[in-house]
Amino acid sequence: MLETERMILRPWSESDAEKLYEYAKDPRVGPIAGWPPHKSVDESLNVIKNVFSGSECYAICLKTDNVAVGCIELKLNGHTDMTDRDDECELGYWLSALFWGKGYMTEAVREILRHGFEDLGMTTIWCGYYDGNEKSKRVQEKCGFIYHHTCNDVPVPLMGETRIGHANVLTKEQWQSGLIIRSLSEQEKPSACDLAWKVFLKYEAPEYSDEGIDEFRSALDNSEFIGRMRFYGAYHQEKLIGVLAMRQPQHISLFFVDEEYHRKGIGRKLFERMRQDYEKQEFTVNSSPYAVLIYKSLGFVPTDAEQTVNGIRFTPMKYGSEKL
Repeated sequence: MLETERMILRPWSESDAEKLYEYAKDPRVGPIAGWPPHKSVDESLNVIKNVFSGSECYAICLKTDNVAVGCIELKLNGHTDMTDRDDECELGYWLSALFWGKGYMTEAVREILRHGFEDLGMTTIWCGYYDGNEKSKRVQEKCGFIYHHTCNDVPVPLMGETRIGHANVLTKEQWQSGLIIRSLSEQEKPSACDLAWKVFLKYEAPEYSDEGIDEFRSALDNSEFIGRMRFYGAYHQEKLIGVLAMRQPQHISLFFVDEEYHRKGIGRKLFERMRQDYEKQEFTVNSSPYAVLIYKSLGFVPTDAEQTVNGIRFTPMKYGSEKL
């Protein structure tokens, strides 16, 4: 049995069949994970006996009542097609739709990752999701998984179809580092803007006029402008330490790393994570005087001389096949 702040992860019991059926018959749950809704309590019982019988398969239960509300499993070698090594495994999970949006799955995944790396001696844990399953993708990002590859024709035998599948991976070394690079939600953007402002005042504001400083602050306070951008964040031990924000067309608008984490490769990791989401590998940026050398180290080159607009000093730069 494993335990988190709010949950218990325990082996499945035949007595869980009725609750399993209650949740697994919901068409919002199974199909996105690759299995059809359950049709009866007997079917759910059969699944408990024959599918949820793995040595590392657990019922996700709230501590308040110990009732199963989801499933999480580490599929060991011989029970997964994602690896053929004994020190690697595949993570799978699902949660009743009644409990979505409360952070339960992220909490459960973090605990089973600890269990896999610390107790089972795993060196690598794999995890996948089908194209369009944004909730599963989000959980994996929050827990530190890194994109590995995509397969365009993945058989989904229980649904009688093929799908696009995305595979992510997390090594023990990456897990131990506590560093997570991921996309940010709308709710997380204000914290990202706060970090950008803090670092801007320290390293860039001294190069700007009062007009330029006010212009930058106004941009951060413009909810419509911020809302149109795609944000990425770097977290260390759940603390936001870096942010990169993109606006169309593939232009870097914000790129800041907390002072304590400078010269540790955080910016490069943020940049590489952002690049995964763009097929066309061409990006532009209007670099502040302080950041020109940093962008050059990432492969950007200036496309024009330094300019000043509304008090903002910048050098236009470009990354990609046409940058020269």
